[in-house]
Amino acid sequence: MASVLLWAVVLAGIVVLTPMADRIRVPLPVLLTVFGLALPLLPSAPRLSVDPDLILPAVLPPLLFAATQRSTVREFRENARPILLLAVGLTVATAGAVALVAHSAGLGWGPAWVLGAVVSPPDPVAATAVARRLSLPGRLVTVLEGEGMFNDATALVLYQLAVLAVVTGQVTAVDVGWGLLLAVAVGVAVGFAAGALTRWALSALNDAAAETTVTVTVPFAAYLVADHLHGSGVLAVLVLGLYLRSYGHPALTSGGWLLGRAVWRYADYLITSVVFVLIGFELTAVLEDSRVDVASLELAAWVVAVLVVVRFAWMFPAAALARARRRLRPAVTPSGVRETTIVAWAGMRGVVTVATALALPLLTDRLRPFPDRAQIVFVALVCVLVTLVVQGLTLAPLVKALGVGGGAATAQDVAALRRRAAAAALRAVEGTAADPEVPEAVRRAVMLQYRGYLAAQEALGEARAPMGEADYSADLDRLLRRASEVEREVVLRARRRGEVSPEVADEVLHDVETRAVRDLD
Repeated sequence: MASVLLWAVVLAGIVVLTPMADRIRVPLPVLLTVFGLALPLLPSAPRLSVDPDLILPAVLPPLLFAATQRSTVREFRENARPILLLAVGLTVATAGAVALVAHSAGLGWGPAWVLGAVVSPPDPVAATAVARRLSLPGRLVTVLEGEGMFNDATALVLYQLAVLAVVTGQVTAVDVGWGLLLAVAVGVAVGFAAGALTRWALSALNDAAAETTVTVTVPFAAYLVADHLHGSGVLAVLVLGLYLRSYGHPALTSGGWLLGRAVWRYADYLITSVVFVLIGFELTAVLEDSRVDVASLELAAWVVAVLVVVRFAWMFPAAALARARRRLRPAVTPSGVRETTIVAWAGMRGVVTVATALALPLLTDRLRPFPDRAQIVFVALVCVLVTLVVQGLTLAPLVKALGVGGGAATAQDVAALRRRAAAAALRAVEGTAADPEVPEAVRRAVMLQYRGYLAAQEALGEARAPMGEADYSADLDRLLRRASEVEREVVLRARRRGEVSPEVADEVLHDVETRAVRDLD
């Protein structure tokens, strides 16, 4: 019962802190981490215990798949070089630098490389949250999100090889090379196969709930199958997600797409929030269970410094070289010192670092304690805490000070694309005038629907556009919200009085709410 109550308090805290983060302009991961630090200090608060073997398979597939649903293959192809420079080159360089520092501080090479792999991947959650709120240029958001996804694959391959070396003590350079090749090849193959099978399954279904069940299940299956075949589960999920993002939409019904989008947004939000709360819990537990000496604190300080310095030392020469050689188009790479500084400072550690640290095995194959496990976990959690709090709280002021924000007019782009799609549909319907198989009454009904929709979108766009000194966006939203509330009340009243069946009322409510989401900012 105490554990159930604790989970209830955790969820209640997440719900309360979410709107608070927007009001006080602090990234939500920072508030959740502080909340996780404070919660164990309550009298008689039980521990949140998580099985290390379940952390990676339970946490990574939904988070990675949800991330792919915000991106496209085209964006990654256009930004391939800067993303690969960060996701592969910088991740390996960071892991190596941390391993060198940790070995100099007394850790064996095996545990040192494990620590390097654990802390090497930045987490894009806090960075992109700030980036989108401040309307950073889209190329920077794409680079940060792309780095955040693909550096996980790099770091986890390094992590698995380093852990294997420590657990078995029998990994050679040939094993490392073969392990890297196998991880990439199997991960990509499983991802493509899972994507093709999922697309086929979705095309055979015609039910939103069944389609969403498939898309929720497949990422876990792809991760586990790839991992079982000694491939990269992360790459399998990324390839699967990007494949479905690019080619799977025609196989979905409209209801399936809406439901799936809502489910994945919620899963991403809930899992990420819980993991950030766990950071505070685990750091408190480590401090209680093990005696943290001066050497551990010094190592943590050195590792944090290495993470920041290596990222800056990598970013500026790479950006300068790209501009000098003109190999990267200016539209898809950090442009100038100011944007490079933002990307370099957006190196907060987060979910993957926590998950890999907590997933470390307790024993080796010889039934001996995993060497330096407590110190690795402590240093990793300190890195997450310090980078989240320091860089997370200062990223927004830095963006404003450098004047990088204000890059995209998303609302205008959305309205323009809606009108463009509606106009194309209207032209297609009008083109059926000479088709004897389309009854005139049917053609006229569809034409009226699209003409009305197109006229409404054009009027909404004009009303939202600033007119001289006046800006009517707030007035427009207020009136649209009032109209939606009237519609909603009419439907709910009819349902309460039994004038219509619950199914009829729910169908109309779905239309009302979809339109409200579409038309309101």
